[in-house]
This record gives sequence, C-alpha cells and structure tokens, in this order.
Amino acid sequence: MASHKQAPGSFSFLFMCDIHLHPDSGAVEGFKKAIDTANKLRADFVLTGGDLVFDALGVSFARADSLFQLYKKTIALFTKPVYNTIGNHDVFGIYPESKVSKAHPDYKYGMYQRYLGDTYYSFDHKGWHFVVMNSVGEKDGKYIGIIEEEQKSWLEQDLSKIHPQMPIAVVVHIPFLSTYYQRYKRAANPRSPEGAFITNRNEVLNMFDKHNLKLVLQGHTHWIEDINIKNKIRFITGGSISGHSWRGNKDVEKGFMKFSVKEEDISWEYIDYGWNTINAGK
Repeated sequence: MASHKQAPGSFSFLFMCDIHLHPDSGAVEGFKKAIDTANKLRADFVLTGGDLVFDALGVSFARADSLFQLYKKTIALFTKPVYNTIGNHDVFGIYPESKVSKAHPDYKYGMYQRYLGDTYYSFDHKGWHFVVMNSVGEKDGKYIGIIEEEQKSWLEQDLSKIHPQMPIAVVVHIPFLSTYYQRYKRAANPRSPEGAFITNRNEVLNMFDKHNLKLVLQGHTHWIEDINIKNKIRFITGGSISGHSWRGNKDVEKGFMKFSVKEEDISWEYIDYGWNTINAGK
C-alpha cells in the first residue's frame, strides 16, 4: 500500500557527473578542488551521475581495484552524504582486453558493489522520493544503455510503496532523452553503438505514468541541458566534473550543478569550481 503523502519541503543538493577519477593528469587535485567548493555550498547531500572512475571497462583487476580505492578514499572528504550512481566506466572487465573471467566475483557490477553498494536503490528526503538507477548493461563484450528486467521488477515494487502524488527524482548515467546527438550529429561510440541512450526508455518511463515524476538527472554526454516536457517532467543532463578529459577540451566547462528545491519547484545553477586545465598534472 502506498505511504501517506508528506508535504515536500525546501532543500538543496549537488549533482556531480562524469568525474573520471584516476591518479594522473591532476585528476585527484581537480576533484579535491571540486569537493572543497561543494563543501562550502552546504547543500543537504551530493548525488553523483556515474563514470566515477576512469576506467574499469578494459583494464586489469589491479588497475580497476586501485581506481575504486582512490575514489572511495577521496569522497570521504565530502562533509555531506554522497549517493553514487554507476556509469559505464565503472563496470569492471567486460571488454576482452581485461582478460577477466565472467566468473570473477568483481566482474561487471561486482567491484562497484564491493566498494560503493547497490547499483540501484531509492531514498526519501523532505517529501521527495529519489530513485537511483543502473542504466548500464552488457551485450557481446560491449556496454549498452538498458534498465534490466530484475531492476524493473524492483522499481515496480519501489513505486508501489509511495503515494502517487509524492514528487520523484530519478538519477541515471546513460540518458533517457538528450539533444546532444541531434545538435552535433555525432554517431554513438562505435565500440558501444547501443550505449548512447537507454534502449528501453519508453517502457521504463511508462512505469511512472501514475506517479508524480518531476525530475530526471542524467550524465554520460558531458553536456549541460534542461529539457522540459509539457511543463511536467524535466530531463537535466549535468555537465562534467572532468570535462572530456582532465587535461584537454577547454570548450567543455568543468563543473557541477547545485539544485534548489522549494516544495515541487526546481531551480539550478552550474558551479564552475575553478579548475585550471593548463596547470593540471604538472
């Protein structure tokens, strides 16, 4: 039975996408600068939008494990709770060059789960329901955008427990909707052609039809956008902490979003935390 509706309150949170943490190119220094900036904002909590490390897809166990150790150690510097989202670069060993057996306990989601917990879960905050989802699957040694059947069953049960009018925010890494590929007319990653969008997005979004879905937060494209659907649902892609790389692509502003929520009204600003690419990694 759905819970009693709690009136939504006022709060703020931060959304940090595509961190791509690794020990080179000044990435640790840059991320620590972002964390220092975030702590001064005194938001209620931090949401990450996936691609926390770079890269677990096609590397050895030792390399991937060291990246997750580094990430876990570094996020301990946050002074507020951190809710993590899995991205494609956080999936371990599915590329053949990793030479990792599918029977390895850390294969695919195992390493992420060992360090950071469940790849999908939900929590409530001041009258809002947040659903953090795993949008990354595997097919023929490639990552794809998908919400898999087990997770869909979980989502159905999760939504059945909340009041139909309770405002909902969903967090994914690979987008449900985005203008990125239309604007730049770029092909998806040729190595993972089904990894640009969540391939079963309509089926999943339909599950929210009888609920008050207000906000979908996305990553993956390193692209800042705010798509308003019928003045009811906003699909917001959160830019990137790392740009397209920690050293290059100065056209991609390194930053994160601060969201302010007042009941069901949402506003945001993009925070440039002042990372200087030119001096990175020296």
